[in-house]
Amino acid sequence: MDFKQIKELISLVNSTELTRVEIEDGDFRLCLQREVKEVNVRPGPVREVVTPGEAVPPQPAVEVRDHLVEVCAPMVGTFYRAPAPDAPPFIQVGESITQGQILFIIEAMKMMNEIESDVSGVVKQVLVENGEPVEYGQPILLIEPKA
Repeated sequence: MDFKQIKELISLVNSTELTRVEIEDGDFRLCLQREVKEVNVRPGPVREVVTPGEAVPPQPAVEVRDHLVEVCAPMVGTFYRAPAPDAPPFIQVGESITQGQILFIIEAMKMMNEIESDVSGVVKQVLVENGEPVEYGQPILLIEPKA
């Protein structure tokens, strides 16, 4: 199974009611699992932050505020804020962003994947350090959407 097929499978899982898929072929094994607690009904890595007091799976310590949207990693890989080590970051905390704007890169299997915003708003917090490994579904950014 190549990377393109895996990405298509992830999209398929995100666009259905499925929460877990396992594929085995010889010594190759792939297991995709997503949270059932999705608030956002459209597929993709963006969902609304759960308000304090609700039961949620363990996540990194995040200052949770009402009406913030968290942008989550759509794949496993390495998080990069800029297109190159000597380049400025794609976004800064406090900066206004537009839907479709590139937010960051996740490197997976030697491929640089530009991750775009599904919402317009203001970047409130970056939750991951540059060069850090990220897991599928891990919160990366908090954005205050435009009303």
